[in-house]
Amino acid sequence: MIALGCAALAGETRHRRVLENGFSFHRSEWMQSDRGPGLSPTVFLVEQPPNAVLAPHFHTQNQFQVVKEGSGTLGAHAVGPGSLHYAGAFTGYGPLVAGPAGLSYFTIRAVYETGANFLPAARDRLPRGPKRNAHGPVHEPLALEALRALASARRVPLIAPQDGLEAYALQLPPWSPLEPIEARGSGQFQLVLAGALETPQRRLQAWESRFLSPGEDAGGCAAGASGVHLLVLQMPAIAPEYSGG
Repeated sequence: MIALGCAALAGETRHRRVLENGFSFHRSEWMQSDRGPGLSPTVFLVEQPPNAVLAPHFHTQNQFQVVKEGSGTLGAHAVGPGSLHYAGAFTGYGPLVAGPAGLSYFTIRAVYETGANFLPAARDRLPRGPKRNAHGPVHEPLALEALRALASARRVPLIAPQDGLEAYALQLPPWSPLEPIEARGSGQFQLVLAGALETPQRRLQAWESRFLSPGEDAGGCAAGASGVHLLVLQMPAIAPEYSGG
């Protein structure tokens, strides 16, 4: 499976939501697929209002979050553009507190799920099994001038590989080929932070994305005319304790 996330879809789907606990935000879909229990990749953007607080909670699927704009804190960690967080299924995290200018961030999952389970009220719905949080450093998108000036490709580690989880950034000069990267676990997401990625499917601009399931052909991609700053996210398979198999 190859799925694409695009800004055009986001513009068509942006809407306001209010959760059961009263938390209000705007959401836009950047990547949609079916809602089946198998691979059903989703990428959506949350726009959290200035100084708003999203209480601690957990989800039932593994996920990455990448900050797009604004500032704030996630638990004890300060976050800003390019900040990266991973939360495993049934792992509590938060609170997410937006700064004075608000905070927007992508939530990225290989398998669709229905929403947040807030703590401590939902503690009785936490099954036994591994819990995992991982934070990458703030990694801001490069300016186009800096991308154009690159003499060679750079790789920046963000979350060290462990049990199928890994995240890193690639900074490629204009027209440089992207060497095929094998998708593992529950698949791989590629998120453009700056510049453009030319793929066999279409050109991906800033904040657009691509999902590759394991075994999918990852070849035929290259940086665009201004280079590309690309985030590569390897999503681990869900732990057996949570798979229901």
